[in-house]
Amino acid sequence: MMALTHFDGKGDAHMVDVSDKPTTARMAVATGWVRMLPETLAMITEGTAKKGDVAGVARLAGIMGAKKTSELIPLCHPLPITKAAVEITADPELPGLRIEATIKTGGQTGVEMEALTAVSTAALTIYDMVKAADKAMEIGGIRLLLKEGGKSGRYQAE
Repeated sequence: MMALTHFDGKGDAHMVDVSDKPTTARMAVATGWVRMLPETLAMITEGTAKKGDVAGVARLAGIMGAKKTSELIPLCHPLPITKAAVEITADPELPGLRIEATIKTGGQTGVEMEALTAVSTAALTIYDMVKAADKAMEIGGIRLLLKEGGKSGRYQAE
């Protein structure tokens, strides 16, 4: 089993020392969804939600979430994000919204947590904006799809 890098020899949590790692191009893509009633999805896609442009606000929230990841996840390094893109698409088959975040940096550690945080923040924002109409919404499927760069190389989900 692979050793966990966020624990020292005594088993105490610590921030990993990346000072000797080379700066390389790094990228991560994460995904997730918000399942809702078909009527709630229609309200969002037709632009009639009382709080405004649900997808637009959630997209911005996702980008902001990526930028604040190190403030939310205790052992994450603050990173200079060079790209943060969040795409939100309607999926009538779900029914709901699918979220995909792509994050890039040139740094000494990866941006997987930033991509996952972007998706999570966007999903929570969607919930917040339309919860008055549909409290039974479900957030799920949040996972890493792709990461590139660094010592461990490329990972792509099946």
